[in-house]
Amino acid sequence: MPEPGRYIALIRHGAYHQKPETPSALQPFPLTSEGQAQAAACGDAVHLLLTQAQLTLAPVIHCSHQLRAWQTAEAIREGLHRAGHRVERITETASLAERSVGAVANLTTTEIEALLEADPRYDPAPRGWKSNSHYQLPFQGAESLLQAGERVAGHLTAVAKAALPGTLTLCVGHGASFRHAAHHLGVLRLGEIARLSMYHARPLLLCYMGGGRWSHFGGAWKHRQRQETPLD
Repeated sequence: MPEPGRYIALIRHGAYHQKPETPSALQPFPLTSEGQAQAAACGDAVHLLLTQAQLTLAPVIHCSHQLRAWQTAEAIREGLHRAGHRVERITETASLAERSVGAVANLTTTEIEALLEADPRYDPAPRGWKSNSHYQLPFQGAESLLQAGERVAGHLTAVAKAALPGTLTLCVGHGASFRHAAHHLGVLRLGEIARLSMYHARPLLLCYMGGGRWSHFGGAWKHRQRQETPLD
């Protein structure tokens, strides 16, 4: 039997039609056919987790407002319904969004860097800024990856505190903000974040044990290959 905690499944959305060389952030595009298959398979994986760990499924799935996250959550809901589980609704929240780049959302990294160069108020972007956990673009509404992770961690903590012991709550969101949230929750060290990613639509379980204590309970982080370009 599992320890008497509250369990959260971090689920990165499935593969989607992402604009090349562009921060994923708030891109509004749908899942690819591969992403749809990944999301459907995730429902089966969650059913297996519930059975093996003897957990009860929470009746609400949480997801970000991005279409790719909602489509992933909906495919999971459909799969769980076929397996006999009850899901009352999917709740969308901005708290689970990826790191926002604010006013320059959906521009390419080259376009963003050109804007910084052309604006006398701002310094040029530092090398590797897109994956720099601390760097915050100076444009209105932008946040750093660590700030995004803090936002996501707050939502996960609120969900866990409201849950009953022995329940599993599904949260569908985005890889980079989930990894930085895991750091804020004490599950990942800051130096580990850049070496890790998340598999598309594969649940990674965290356990909340109360008193601000979290642990990694199940599922695997994806280890980046050397020179791999981060897509989240």
